[in-house]
Amino acid sequence: MKSFGEKVAAVTGAGSGIGRELALELGRQGCHLALCDLNAASLKETVALCAPLGVRITSAALDVADRDAVYAWAEAVAAEHGQVNLIFNNAGVALASTIEGGSYEDLAWIVGINFWGVVYGTKAFLPHLRASGEGHVINLSSVFGLTAAPGNGTYNATKFAVRGFTEALRQELEMMGAPVSATCVHPGGIKTNIAQNARYATLEGLGNADEHKVRLAFEKAFVTSAQSAALAILKGVRCNRRRVLIGLDAHALDLLVRLAPSGSQRVMVALARRMTR
Repeated sequence: MKSFGEKVAAVTGAGSGIGRELALELGRQGCHLALCDLNAASLKETVALCAPLGVRITSAALDVADRDAVYAWAEAVAAEHGQVNLIFNNAGVALASTIEGGSYEDLAWIVGINFWGVVYGTKAFLPHLRASGEGHVINLSSVFGLTAAPGNGTYNATKFAVRGFTEALRQELEMMGAPVSATCVHPGGIKTNIAQNARYATLEGLGNADEHKVRLAFEKAFVTSAQSAALAILKGVRCNRRRVLIGLDAHALDLLVRLAPSGSQRVMVALARRMTR
């Protein structure tokens, strides 16, 4: 897919952050938009920002963890726009917790959104992408889908799962000769509100357990703008890349994991201790 003009893109988590910037940049390039977010007010703001771009826009308040709702949205998008070419499974949440101290309820919450939301979005839209004759699945993993970090075990689990799911999907589509491709995206620290919206369970035993300070420490590591992330993702789609790394931090950690798989874990422990201090 060398251009997005006159294509139709569905974007989850479009109410803020990377999702909003994806919508804006796609609209600037002439792509029609189907947007969803759980936060109806934020979604309305994104729609208003995209309105002057002169493309067709539909929107829906949606919980991506609700399978029936995602499938109904996919059908509605295809009916309203006549086709669907791209699905950006961008919606995601974070959870600060140790493995030992975390609850099963919190685990079910983050898995439902970060993993099952990607699965539902992929499977619900794949038939429509095939029917378009030119489709692409873009799934958002994370730099924490490349390496793990203390206090982020459940988040790591979901993002590693998205990585494996998407890489296998890409290989299967190639073997089938399908008119659809897939890209897995690994952002580093992106300037979004994910830290402020994250659930905080417990980091007891890992150092500083003050919730406010933990959120601020994470935000200090957010160095790449959401707009830069969106541009990198769209470039990756145009180049049909299997994997897109976003930010110097993502590239550095990817290299570290490749060169020193075991040693990189000691580095992450050291970084986490420094952050909690």
